[in-house]
Amino acid sequence: MTQPVDMQTTEDVLARYPSDPRHLISVLQDIQLAYRYLPKEAIARVSAALGVPLAKVMAVATFYKAFSLTPRGKKILRVCTGTACHIRGAPLLLTEIEKRLSIKPGDTTQDLEFSLEAVNCVGACALAPVVVVNDTAHGNLSVTKVRRLLKPAEKSTEKEAN
Repeated sequence: MTQPVDMQTTEDVLARYPSDPRHLISVLQDIQLAYRYLPKEAIARVSAALGVPLAKVMAVATFYKAFSLTPRGKKILRVCTGTACHIRGAPLLLTEIEKRLSIKPGDTTQDLEFSLEAVNCVGACALAPVVVVNDTAHGNLSVTKVRRLLKPAEKSTEKEAN
């Protein structure tokens, strides 16, 4: 079940930009940052405000992998599966994260704390294997280090269960 969207946030973002189609991607980026996804109501409002056909806004929103049309977690875990990371154990790390959070790549935990992605390369091959949490790269990881990295998540999940 999706929460109602506070459209004031969308209006605040739109107020920072001229009503010009050239600002479409910047507006969508700011909306994505505010909501952690692009709500359909916000997309429709952006279309009207910038004078861009809804089909074109949707084309942009679905073309770029950085945009999501579904709610994402507060923390986005990107597991590098590039060659260097793969050889140095990324598949084991991915399996451990899947097991600990009970989600697969492309999914988000029910509490909206975590989203998991498997990505081709994060450009930190010397630190392989790497998991990027939001914008922070964690390198030279092992299954044990991944468990430590996720420990705070497990504690908050345990508190919610009690």
